[in-house]
Amino acid sequence: MNIKKELGKQIKNLRIKNGYTQEKLSELLNISQRALSSIELGKNFITSDTLEKVLSVFNIELEDLFATNSYKDSDELLKMIYKNISEIGNNPYKLEIVYNLTKSLIR
Repeated sequence: MNIKKELGKQIKNLRIKNGYTQEKLSELLNISQRALSSIELGKNFITSDTLEKVLSVFNIELEDLFATNSYKDSDELLKMIYKNISEIGNNPYKLEIVYNLTKSLIR
């Protein structure tokens, strides 16, 4: 996993979701548009000051910004789920937890 790229994708998705252009968000963050572009592309890492501004602009918590699981496509997620289940093996306790969790999602 490349943390800079994942974080950059998350910031870009938040920017787009909130209807900001790079120009507008860079103004709100008080950084250059070029710096924002480099962050979104995962070329540069965000500074702590800019990170605090991102959290404020989007009104989110730090853990929300680093929650990147939504970037995986369905096929990749299914592979990861199957891998996790295979690692559980024949443990009936853990398999029952997985079963109940998946059952609850269907409802």
